[in-house]
Amino acid sequence: MNNRMTVAVYGATGHTGSFVVAELMRRGFGVVRIGRNAARLTQSSVRDSTPFRVAAVDDPEQLDSALRGTDAVINCAGPFLDTALPVVDAALRAGIPYLDVTAEQAALQALIEHRDTRARAAGVTLIPAAAFYGGLADLLVTATADKDKRLDRVDIAIGLDSWHPTPGTRLTGARNRATRLIQGQGTLAPVPQPVPEGVWSFPSPFGNMDVMMLPFTEVLTVSRHLDVDTVESWLAVSALRDIRDPNTPAPRAHDEQGRSAQQFVVDIVIAQGGVTRRVTATGRDIYAVSAPIVVEATERLLSGKGVLRGGVASLGELFDVRDFLAALDTVTVSHEAVPSPIFEMGTGVRERQ
Repeated sequence: MNNRMTVAVYGATGHTGSFVVAELMRRGFGVVRIGRNAARLTQSSVRDSTPFRVAAVDDPEQLDSALRGTDAVINCAGPFLDTALPVVDAALRAGIPYLDVTAEQAALQALIEHRDTRARAAGVTLIPAAAFYGGLADLLVTATADKDKRLDRVDIAIGLDSWHPTPGTRLTGARNRATRLIQGQGTLAPVPQPVPEGVWSFPSPFGNMDVMMLPFTEVLTVSRHLDVDTVESWLAVSALRDIRDPNTPAPRAHDEQGRSAQQFVVDIVIAQGGVTRRVTATGRDIYAVSAPIVVEATERLLSGKGVLRGGVASLGELFDVRDFLAALDTVTVSHEAVPSPIFEMGTGVRERQ
Protein backbone atom coordinates (compact mmCIF):
# COMPACT_ATOMS: atom_id res chain seq x y z
CA MET A 1 0.00 0.00 0.00
CA ASN A 2 1.16 3.59 0.53
CA ASN A 3 3.10 2.80 3.74
CA ARG A 4 1.64 5.97 5.25
CA MET A 5 3.24 8.29 2.75
CA THR A 6 2.32 11.94 3.15
CA VAL A 7 0.89 14.10 0.40
CA ALA A 8 0.73 17.88 0.51
CA VAL A 9 -2.38 19.50 -0.97
CA TYR A 10 -1.96 23.11 -2.01
CA GLY A 11 -5.34 24.82 -2.12
CA ALA A 12 -6.72 22.32 0.37
CA THR A 13 -9.62 24.51 1.52
CA GLY A 14 -10.99 25.04 -1.98
CA HIS A 15 -13.90 23.07 -3.42
CA THR A 16 -11.84 20.53 -5.37
CA GLY A 17 -9.05 20.57 -2.79
CA SER A 18 -11.49 19.42 -0.10
CA PHE A 19 -12.50 16.43 -2.23
CA VAL A 20 -8.81 15.59 -2.79
CA VAL A 21 -8.02 15.75 0.94
CA ALA A 22 -10.97 13.46 1.71
CA GLU A 23 -9.91 10.96 -0.96
CA LEU A 24 -6.32 10.86 0.31
CA MET A 25 -7.54 10.27 3.86
CA ARG A 26 -9.91 7.54 2.67
CA ARG A 27 -6.94 5.73 1.13
CA GLY A 28 -4.84 6.03 4.27
CA PHE A 29 -2.36 8.70 3.21
CA GLY A 30 -0.99 11.25 5.57
CA VAL A 31 -2.11 14.71 4.47
CA VAL A 32 -0.64 18.16 4.93
CA ARG A 33 -3.14 20.85 4.02
CA ILE A 34 -1.55 23.97 2.55
CA GLY A 35 -3.25 27.24 1.77
CA ARG A 36 -2.82 30.97 1.60
CA ASN A 37 -5.43 31.77 4.26
CA ALA A 38 -4.76 30.63 7.84
CA ALA A 39 -8.34 31.35 8.93
CA ARG A 40 -9.83 29.09 6.27
CA LEU A 41 -7.35 26.32 7.11
CA THR A 42 -8.28 26.59 10.79
CA GLN A 43 -12.00 26.46 10.03
CA SER A 44 -11.71 23.37 7.81
CA SER A 45 -13.87 20.41 8.81
CA VAL A 46 -10.78 18.16 8.96
CA ARG A 47 -8.70 20.54 11.07
CA ASP A 48 -8.48 18.11 13.99
CA SER A 49 -7.12 15.18 11.98
CA THR A 50 -4.64 16.72 9.52
CA PRO A 51 -1.92 19.32 9.97
CA PHE A 52 -1.93 22.52 7.96
CA ARG A 53 0.70 25.00 6.85
CA VAL A 54 0.30 28.49 5.44
CA ALA A 55 2.26 29.37 2.31
CA ALA A 56 1.83 32.25 -0.09
CA VAL A 57 2.42 31.27 -3.69
CA ASP A 58 4.96 34.09 -4.11
CA ASP A 59 7.01 33.12 -1.03
CA PRO A 60 9.53 30.34 -1.87
CA GLU A 61 10.65 29.94 1.74
CA GLN A 62 7.09 29.38 2.94
CA LEU A 63 6.47 26.90 0.12
CA ASP A 64 9.67 25.00 0.94
CA SER A 65 8.71 24.82 4.59
CA ALA A 66 5.17 23.69 3.71
CA LEU A 67 6.42 20.79 1.55
CA ARG A 68 9.06 19.63 4.01
CA GLY A 69 8.60 15.98 4.97
CA THR A 70 6.02 15.21 2.25
CA ASP A 71 6.31 12.67 -0.55
CA ALA A 72 4.30 14.45 -3.26
CA VAL A 73 2.28 17.60 -3.77
CA ILE A 74 -1.12 18.01 -5.44
CA ASN A 75 -1.90 21.57 -6.50
CA CYS A 76 -5.63 22.38 -6.44
CA ALA A 77 -5.27 26.16 -6.27
CA GLY A 78 -6.22 28.09 -9.35
CA PRO A 79 -5.75 30.10 -11.38
CA PHE A 80 -2.91 27.73 -12.29
CA LEU A 81 -1.41 30.43 -14.48
CA ASP A 82 -0.42 31.97 -11.14
CA THR A 83 0.23 28.93 -8.95
CA ALA A 84 1.63 26.12 -11.11
CA LEU A 85 5.17 27.36 -11.71
CA PRO A 86 5.87 28.44 -8.08
CA VAL A 87 4.53 25.18 -6.64
CA VAL A 88 6.43 23.15 -9.24
CA ASP A 89 9.61 25.00 -8.34
CA ALA A 90 9.08 24.11 -4.68
CA ALA A 91 8.49 20.47 -5.65
CA LEU A 92 11.71 20.47 -7.67
CA ARG A 93 13.65 21.90 -4.74
CA ALA A 94 12.13 19.20 -2.50
CA GLY A 95 12.68 16.48 -5.09
CA ILE A 96 9.06 15.26 -4.95
CA PRO A 97 6.43 14.63 -7.67
CA TYR A 98 3.98 17.37 -8.58
CA LEU A 99 0.40 16.84 -9.78
CA ASP A 100 -2.41 19.28 -10.43
CA VAL A 101 -6.00 19.49 -11.68
CA THR A 102 -5.73 22.34 -14.16
CA ALA A 103 -8.02 22.79 -17.14
CA GLU A 104 -5.95 25.79 -18.31
CA GLN A 105 -4.04 25.12 -21.51
CA ALA A 106 -1.72 28.07 -20.92
CA ALA A 107 -0.68 26.78 -17.51
CA LEU A 108 0.13 23.35 -18.91
CA GLN A 109 2.05 24.88 -21.80
CA ALA A 110 4.10 26.96 -19.36
CA LEU A 111 5.16 23.82 -17.49
CA ILE A 112 6.13 22.10 -20.73
CA GLU A 113 8.08 25.06 -22.05
CA HIS A 114 9.74 26.24 -18.85
CA ARG A 115 10.06 23.30 -16.45
CA ASP A 116 10.12 20.05 -18.44
CA THR A 117 13.88 20.08 -19.13
CA ARG A 118 14.74 20.93 -15.55
CA ALA A 119 12.38 18.28 -14.16
CA ARG A 120 13.82 15.63 -16.47
CA ALA A 121 17.33 16.46 -15.33
CA ALA A 122 16.21 16.21 -11.69
CA GLY A 123 14.25 13.01 -12.24
CA VAL A 124 11.09 14.62 -10.83
CA THR A 125 7.77 13.73 -12.46
CA LEU A 126 5.24 16.49 -13.13
CA ILE A 127 1.67 15.44 -13.99
CA PRO A 128 -0.50 18.48 -14.70
CA ALA A 129 -4.19 18.16 -15.63
CA ALA A 130 -4.66 14.84 -13.81
CA ALA A 131 -8.38 15.53 -13.47
CA PHE A 132 -11.74 15.61 -15.22
CA TYR A 133 -10.41 18.04 -17.81
CA GLY A 134 -7.23 16.81 -19.44
CA GLY A 135 -6.60 13.56 -17.61
CA LEU A 136 -9.86 11.65 -18.10
CA ALA A 137 -9.98 12.18 -21.86
CA ASP A 138 -6.31 11.24 -22.16
CA LEU A 139 -6.97 7.95 -20.34
CA LEU A 140 -9.97 7.18 -22.55
CA VAL A 141 -8.21 7.94 -25.83
CA THR A 142 -5.09 6.01 -24.85
CA ALA A 143 -7.13 2.99 -23.75
CA THR A 144 -9.07 2.90 -27.02
CA ALA A 145 -6.52 3.77 -29.72
CA ASP A 146 -3.71 1.66 -31.13
CA LYS A 147 -0.83 3.68 -29.71
CA ASP A 148 1.62 2.16 -32.19
CA LYS A 149 -0.19 3.70 -35.16
CA ARG A 150 -0.93 7.28 -36.12
CA LEU A 151 -4.39 8.55 -35.21
CA ASP A 152 -6.20 10.44 -37.94
CA ARG A 153 -8.39 12.46 -35.61
CA VAL A 154 -9.84 12.58 -32.12
CA ASP A 155 -13.04 14.46 -31.27
CA ILE A 156 -13.78 14.95 -27.59
CA ALA A 157 -17.27 16.14 -26.63
CA ILE A 158 -18.25 17.03 -23.07
CA GLY A 159 -21.89 17.07 -22.12
CA LEU A 160 -23.07 18.47 -18.78
CA ASP A 161 -26.66 18.70 -17.61
CA SER A 162 -25.62 21.88 -15.78
CA TRP A 163 -22.47 23.65 -14.65
CA HIS A 164 -22.59 25.49 -11.35
CA PRO A 165 -19.12 27.04 -11.21
CA THR A 166 -17.07 27.44 -8.05
CA PRO A 167 -15.58 30.83 -7.16
CA GLY A 168 -12.24 29.41 -8.32
CA THR A 169 -13.68 28.57 -11.73
CA ARG A 170 -15.02 32.09 -12.07
CA LEU A 171 -11.67 33.58 -11.01
CA THR A 172 -9.83 31.40 -13.50
CA GLY A 173 -12.20 32.39 -16.29
CA ALA A 174 -11.54 36.06 -15.60
CA ARG A 175 -7.78 35.49 -15.41
CA ASN A 176 -7.33 33.14 -18.36
CA ARG A 177 -7.45 35.11 -21.60
CA ALA A 178 -4.98 32.92 -23.49
CA THR A 179 -5.83 31.79 -27.01
CA ARG A 180 -7.36 28.32 -26.93
CA LEU A 181 -5.67 25.69 -29.08
CA ILE A 182 -6.67 22.62 -31.04
CA GLN A 183 -4.42 20.20 -32.91
CA GLY A 184 -4.51 20.21 -36.72
CA GLN A 185 -2.17 18.52 -39.18
CA GLY A 186 0.04 17.48 -36.30
CA THR A 187 0.57 20.96 -34.83
CA LEU A 188 -1.19 23.16 -32.31
CA ALA A 189 -3.26 25.97 -33.79
CA PRO A 190 -5.78 28.55 -32.53
CA VAL A 191 -9.47 27.72 -32.54
CA PRO A 192 -10.90 28.87 -35.90
CA GLN A 193 -12.96 32.04 -36.05
CA PRO A 194 -15.89 32.19 -36.03
CA VAL A 195 -15.86 29.45 -33.41
CA PRO A 196 -17.34 26.26 -34.90
CA GLU A 197 -20.62 24.99 -33.51
CA GLY A 198 -22.75 21.92 -34.14
CA VAL A 199 -24.99 19.25 -32.67
CA TRP A 200 -23.54 16.19 -30.91
CA SER A 201 -25.62 13.05 -30.37
CA PHE A 202 -24.66 12.01 -26.84
CA PRO A 203 -25.81 8.71 -25.35
CA SER A 204 -29.01 8.68 -23.31
CA PRO A 205 -30.12 10.52 -21.26
CA PHE A 206 -28.30 13.50 -22.77
CA GLY A 207 -29.28 13.01 -26.41
CA ASN A 208 -28.70 15.69 -29.02
CA MET A 209 -27.03 18.80 -27.61
CA ASP A 210 -25.74 22.00 -29.19
CA VAL A 211 -21.96 22.13 -28.78
CA MET A 212 -19.23 24.68 -29.37
CA MET A 213 -15.54 24.11 -30.00
CA LEU A 214 -14.01 24.91 -26.60
CA PRO A 215 -10.79 23.00 -25.88
CA PHE A 216 -9.33 22.50 -22.44
CA THR A 217 -6.15 20.68 -21.42
CA GLU A 218 -7.21 17.40 -23.07
CA VAL A 219 -5.88 18.64 -26.42
CA LEU A 220 -2.39 18.94 -24.91
CA THR A 221 -2.44 15.79 -22.78
CA VAL A 222 -3.48 13.65 -25.75
CA SER A 223 -1.26 15.20 -28.43
CA ARG A 224 1.80 15.31 -26.18
CA HIS A 225 2.34 11.56 -26.19
CA LEU A 226 0.17 10.14 -29.00
CA ASP A 227 0.92 10.51 -32.71
CA VAL A 228 -2.27 12.24 -33.81
CA ASP A 229 -3.09 14.51 -36.73
CA THR A 230 -6.17 16.30 -35.39
CA VAL A 231 -7.63 16.78 -31.90
CA GLU A 232 -10.72 18.91 -31.46
CA SER A 233 -12.75 19.41 -28.30
CA TRP A 234 -16.39 20.42 -27.86
CA LEU A 235 -18.50 21.59 -24.91
CA ALA A 236 -22.27 21.66 -24.50
CA VAL A 237 -23.48 25.21 -25.12
CA SER A 238 -25.97 25.02 -22.23
CA ALA A 239 -23.08 24.41 -19.79
CA LEU A 240 -21.21 27.36 -21.24
CA ARG A 241 -24.25 29.55 -20.69
CA ASP A 242 -24.33 28.44 -17.05
CA ILE A 243 -20.77 29.49 -16.29
CA ARG A 244 -21.12 32.75 -18.20
CA ASP A 245 -24.23 33.69 -16.22
CA PRO A 246 -23.13 35.61 -13.09
CA ASN A 247 -26.33 34.51 -11.35
CA THR A 248 -25.63 30.77 -11.60
CA PRO A 249 -25.04 29.62 -8.01
CA ALA A 250 -22.03 27.61 -6.83
CA PRO A 251 -22.39 23.82 -6.60
CA ARG A 252 -24.36 22.44 -3.64
CA ALA A 253 -23.90 19.08 -1.97
CA HIS A 254 -26.55 16.48 -2.77
CA ASP A 255 -25.09 13.42 -1.09
CA GLU A 256 -23.09 12.44 1.97
CA GLN A 257 -19.84 12.75 0.02
CA GLY A 258 -20.55 16.38 -0.80
CA ARG A 259 -21.06 15.78 -4.51
CA SER A 260 -23.47 17.93 -6.47
CA ALA A 261 -26.27 16.48 -8.58
CA GLN A 262 -24.48 17.42 -11.82
CA GLN A 263 -24.23 14.63 -14.40
CA PHE A 264 -21.49 14.49 -17.04
CA VAL A 265 -20.59 12.56 -20.17
CA VAL A 266 -17.26 12.55 -21.97
CA ASP A 267 -17.92 11.18 -25.45
CA ILE A 268 -14.92 10.56 -27.70
CA VAL A 269 -14.74 9.48 -31.33
CA ILE A 270 -11.40 8.21 -32.63
CA ALA A 271 -10.64 7.71 -36.32
CA GLN A 272 -7.58 5.60 -36.99
CA GLY A 273 -6.58 3.67 -40.11
CA GLY A 274 -10.06 3.61 -41.58
CA VAL A 275 -11.65 2.41 -38.32
CA THR A 276 -13.83 4.66 -36.16
CA ARG A 277 -14.30 3.88 -32.47
CA ARG A 278 -16.29 5.55 -29.73
CA VAL A 279 -15.52 5.56 -26.03
CA THR A 280 -17.80 7.16 -23.45
CA ALA A 281 -17.40 7.93 -19.76
CA THR A 282 -20.29 9.01 -17.54
CA GLY A 283 -20.46 10.06 -13.93
CA ARG A 284 -21.39 12.72 -11.45
CA ASP A 285 -19.83 16.07 -10.49
CA ILE A 286 -16.80 17.13 -12.51
CA TYR A 287 -15.14 18.68 -9.45
CA ALA A 288 -15.62 15.65 -7.20
CA VAL A 289 -14.53 13.13 -9.84
CA SER A 290 -11.21 14.92 -10.22
CA ALA A 291 -10.23 13.74 -6.73
CA PRO A 292 -10.10 9.98 -7.40
CA ILE A 293 -8.32 10.63 -10.71
CA VAL A 294 -5.49 12.71 -9.27
CA VAL A 295 -5.21 10.61 -6.10
CA GLU A 296 -5.12 7.36 -8.11
CA ALA A 297 -2.27 8.85 -10.13
CA THR A 298 -0.48 9.91 -6.96
CA GLU A 299 -0.83 6.48 -5.37
CA ARG A 300 0.41 4.70 -8.49
CA LEU A 301 3.32 7.10 -8.86
CA LEU A 302 4.44 6.72 -5.25
CA SER A 303 4.07 2.94 -5.31
CA GLY A 304 6.07 2.55 -8.53
CA LYS A 305 3.14 1.42 -10.68
CA GLY A 306 3.99 3.04 -13.98
CA VAL A 307 6.76 4.32 -16.20
CA LEU A 308 8.82 6.30 -13.76
CA ARG A 309 10.70 9.19 -15.31
CA GLY A 310 11.17 12.88 -14.81
CA GLY A 311 9.59 15.75 -16.68
CA VAL A 312 6.07 16.73 -17.68
CA ALA A 313 3.92 13.69 -18.44
CA SER A 314 0.33 12.72 -19.16
CA LEU A 315 -1.55 9.98 -17.36
CA GLY A 316 -1.77 7.93 -20.55
CA GLU A 317 1.97 7.71 -21.05
CA LEU A 318 2.82 6.72 -17.47
CA PHE A 319 0.25 4.17 -16.38
CA ASP A 320 -1.68 1.07 -17.45
CA VAL A 321 -4.68 3.04 -18.66
CA ARG A 322 -7.23 0.23 -18.70
CA ASP A 323 -6.33 -0.75 -15.16
CA PHE A 324 -6.41 2.91 -14.13
CA LEU A 325 -9.89 3.41 -15.55
CA ALA A 326 -11.11 0.20 -13.92
CA ALA A 327 -9.98 1.59 -10.56
CA LEU A 328 -12.23 4.66 -10.93
CA ASP A 329 -15.45 3.29 -9.50
CA THR A 330 -17.14 6.68 -9.83
CA VAL A 331 -16.81 6.63 -13.64
CA THR A 332 -18.63 4.28 -16.03
CA VAL A 333 -16.83 3.60 -19.32
CA SER A 334 -18.29 2.00 -22.46
CA HIS A 335 -16.87 1.24 -25.92
CA GLU A 336 -18.58 0.76 -29.27
CA ALA A 337 -18.08 1.00 -33.00
CA VAL A 338 -19.64 4.08 -34.58
CA PRO A 339 -22.44 2.90 -36.88
CA SER A 340 -23.56 6.36 -37.97
CA PRO A 341 -22.48 10.01 -37.64
CA ILE A 342 -22.95 11.40 -34.14
CA PHE A 343 -21.89 14.94 -34.94
CA GLU A 344 -23.25 17.51 -37.33
CA MET A 345 -21.58 20.85 -37.95
CA GLY A 346 -23.71 23.95 -37.68
CA THR A 347 -24.62 26.08 -40.69
CA GLY A 348 -22.16 28.78 -41.68
CA VAL A 349 -19.04 27.31 -40.09
CA ARG A 350 -16.12 25.47 -41.65
CA GLU A 351 -16.54 21.97 -43.03
CA ARG A 352 -15.12 18.95 -41.25
CA GLN A 353 -11.89 17.66 -42.73
